Amino acid sequence: MGESKISAIELVRSEDEYSSEDKIEINVQFSIQGSLRDAFNEVNWTRAYNVNDVSFKMKYGVKLTSGGFRKKELGRTIDTYRKASIFWTRNPKLVNPMKDKRIWVQVAKNFEPFIRLTEEEVREELFDFNEKFVFNALDLGKGKHRLSAEAFASWQKHDYTELGSVKNNSGEIEITIN
Repeated sequence: MGESKISAIELVRSEDEYSSEDKIEINVQFSIQGSLRDAFNEVNWTRAYNVNDVSFKMKYGVKLTSGGFRKKELGRTIDTYRKASIFWTRNPKLVNPMKDKRIWVQVAKNFEPFIRLTEEEVREELFDFNEKFVFNALDLGKGKHRLSAEAFASWQKHDYTELGSVKNNSGEIEITIN
């Protein structure tokens, strides 16, 4: 089986300069690419369902930091799960483009369930991330600040994938607080 990795982490900010009274919002965007994402497909869902391997749980975390050598955490570090449940149904409310499709996947993000109709939409729900960090500009103080992020994910062995974990760091962005 191939290798999985976290794509380049992108830090998205609304502005380059903030006043000291502002709330700063930074979105950390990344996705998991490689063999794990490729293995999560309808053929493997069906095979996994038939051997009663019906739940996939991935732990992940994101940390936003500021500073050079001595990094300071910003906002609240995210440490949570995403879960995919594989199930069988004849539910007529699920639009069925293939007419004989019976095995579906429900993805829970932050305990909110999503059912998507195509493999790629399911993969996007499970393996694409956009986490928001909000903190006060006063937490950093006046001046120029360099921000970076770190992300990790881990999962257990399943019928269609091996035990694994991935980790990556972002490049730095710079913001100014007046």
